[in-house]
Amino acid sequence: MNKEMLQKTANQIRKDIVTAVYSAKSGHPGGSLSAADVMTYLYFEEMNVDPKNPDKADRDRFVLSKGHNAPALYSCLAEKGYFPVEDLKTLRHTGSYLQGHPDMKHIPGVDMTSGSLGQGISAAVGMALSAKLFNEDYRVFTLLGDGEIQEGQVWEAAMFAGAKKLDNLIVIVDNNGLQIDGKIDDVCSPYPIIDKFAAFNFKVIAVEDGNDFDQLDKAFNEARLTDGQPVAIVMKTVKGKGVSFMEDQAGWHGKAPNDDEYKQAMEELEKAGEA
Repeated sequence: MNKEMLQKTANQIRKDIVTAVYSAKSGHPGGSLSAADVMTYLYFEEMNVDPKNPDKADRDRFVLSKGHNAPALYSCLAEKGYFPVEDLKTLRHTGSYLQGHPDMKHIPGVDMTSGSLGQGISAAVGMALSAKLFNEDYRVFTLLGDGEIQEGQVWEAAMFAGAKKLDNLIVIVDNNGLQIDGKIDDVCSPYPIIDKFAAFNFKVIAVEDGNDFDQLDKAFNEARLTDGQPVAIVMKTVKGKGVSFMEDQAGWHGKAPNDDEYKQAMEELEKAGEA
């Protein structure tokens, strides 16, 4: 998929995210929007996956470690063809299979149930180790929040991945600088993120703009060529990217837009799509 098509797809996924959270009257739009571009790149460019055969043995695995950003994952899966796009409007509704965190038992295309922060990367490390033990060539991708990496379990998993030289593991950190209580460096600074992963024997790739497809393409191409060590892609993004009043606002970490805000958000995204 060329850059223009990736941009159009990401814009549609942003519309899906906002619509899903609006329909639920709850959810997490900010981090879902900051990660929309990398999620689009993974599902429509990078990963070996097939919505017609979601459990195929040689598929690449994806673990959404920051599980509350489920609206982004669900929107990508729906646009990829795993389930109807219309179902996104049932997000968090009683009886819906699309709840607030991903559930591998009920949602096609979800490789790991997640939501408890810090645990997803451990599951991803286990998947990557399994591939090595059984001589399988799939790769494992996991997306973490920059607030999430304040969890100690993240670094236990990183230590193990580096020690076992899991070069089929790609850890992505969505460094939008904000978490539920404000700026990450005010709450409990995880900086310097790059140096930390390097200390755990990761190949670290810094992306100055994780909402830019050219930079994402360069980073994932470099990751694909890395041998003998796991990869950490640390990308700077804008929380709430694409919706002006949500951008870089911690208050939009976990709340839904009202009727007027939804209308404004969709108008902005429609104009972006036309552009």
